[in-house]
Amino acid sequence: MAAAEIVHLPLPVLTEAWSAEKDFKVVGSLSSATQRNVEPVGPHFLAHARRKRHQRTFSEDDRIQAQENVKKIEEEDVDEISEPEDPMMLQRDPKDWKGQDHYAVLGLSKHRYRATEEQIKRAHRKKVLRHHPDKKAASGAGDENDSFFKCIQKATEILLDPVRRRQFDSVDELADVPPPGKKKGNFFKLWAPVFESEARFSKIQPVPKLGNEDSTKEEVETFYNFWYNFDSWRTFEYEDEDVPDDNENRDHKRHIERKNANARRKKKTEDTARLRRLVDDALALDERIKKFRKAERAHKDKRRLEKEAEAKRLAEEKEAARLEEERKKKEAEEAAKAEKLEGKKAKEAAKNAAKKNKRVLKASVKDANYFAESGDATAAQVDGVLNDVDLVISKISNEELAELATKLTAAGKDGAAVKGVYGELVKGLLGAGKLKEGEAKFLA
Repeated sequence: MAAAEIVHLPLPVLTEAWSAEKDFKVVGSLSSATQRNVEPVGPHFLAHARRKRHQRTFSEDDRIQAQENVKKIEEEDVDEISEPEDPMMLQRDPKDWKGQDHYAVLGLSKHRYRATEEQIKRAHRKKVLRHHPDKKAASGAGDENDSFFKCIQKATEILLDPVRRRQFDSVDELADVPPPGKKKGNFFKLWAPVFESEARFSKIQPVPKLGNEDSTKEEVETFYNFWYNFDSWRTFEYEDEDVPDDNENRDHKRHIERKNANARRKKKTEDTARLRRLVDDALALDERIKKFRKAERAHKDKRRLEKEAEAKRLAEEKEAARLEEERKKKEAEEAAKAEKLEGKKAKEAAKNAAKKNKRVLKASVKDANYFAESGDATAAQVDGVLNDVDLVISKISNEELAELATKLTAAGKDGAAVKGVYGELVKGLLGAGKLKEGEAKFLA
């Protein structure tokens, strides 16, 4: 709710000619009185009641209230800011503010970069209430040295400035967790705090966690890929050599600035190399990597064996196919050879059968006396009949020749029957157009 704003405005000045008798006009009437109950409230009434009750003066009540407030603040901060103060730290020279631990000065050593702005303010308030020179003088303390009070002010000034606090956090070695190296123990308990400490410098938040033995391969790879490509905001300006004022030699000032820039680059390079070595060491000791590599090798070996088995199977199938093809080819060649042999034999047999049948045909006309009607046949008759027999043989197939030989064998030496067989054959050849009229006249 917005607070009421009080505006002071002067009343208008009446003219000299104005008079109540002449110029006053009644524009309304007062309402009747109303009785209301008023209850006194607010801090001022409570302070008045407290003073009356305890019979205190204003100064006495203020002093007692201030002491109670200090006690209340100390009780509230006892859990968060309860570090005992080092006597040596109380004697620090405030001019050497770069060498002081600002968190320790405010009693925030256990919090360090994790301390919130509210915790820093509360720590500052507590320290001021305890070490303010006026407070010491009021309490009757003999030492009114305000050196440590200046250290408190400087620490608060730096830690409440985000840029300067980052510069100090960049070189705050007390916040670092040293790597365990090859120390025996639970890998995750030893290394997780190291990476959590280094994670405060990451520009990318949140930072992947180290995980545990049940983390997946993808999670582990994501973690190490992140740290091998770590993008750090860490700077080292806090350790710069002080640059002289503008009133000093300008060349000397530039020399100091270049010197500081080179020193920062060198420290940045060294820090990057340090972090890379740290990640390498963690990777070498991470049993999950060994487990994943072993599983990957087993998977590769399985794939290789499967591939070799498949190649062997294909080679065996190819060899079997080749042998089968060779077998079929050999069988085909043998079958062709056998067929050729059988054909040759059949041809030879057919040739022999044809010779035999031809002899039967020639023997049949011989037994029929070459169809001579009386006496021995003349030479011309013999030649004519044999020529006609050869002509007929050339016009018929071996099957027809065999059939003809069978018929002639059945006819025996009966000349008329033999001639009838020939005549029937000649008639068929003439009908088929294989013989012309006048050919094979001795057999017709």
